[in-house]
Amino acid sequence: MKSIGIVRKVDELGRIVLPAELRNSLGIEKKSPLEIYVESEYIILKKYQPDCIFCGDVKDVILYKGRNICPVCFEEMKSLNK
Repeated sequence: MKSIGIVRKVDELGRIVLPAELRNSLGIEKKSPLEIYVESEYIILKKYQPDCIFCGDVKDVILYKGRNICPVCFEEMKSLNK
């Protein structure tokens, strides 16, 4: 994990503000969904992307090497590597 040297306080409602530079560099826009993970003493935020990274389909998506991919695109990728 890499520290970017920015500290933010949690407000009365439990919210924090992500700096604009960080949101812009990660492509996080207003109303973008984020997944929240807890690992030991760390809170991890990740952009939520439930659709296939290639075609945008959301049906039967599987996680492959940290990315969501649908079965059709997965099979196409397998056939390209033969």
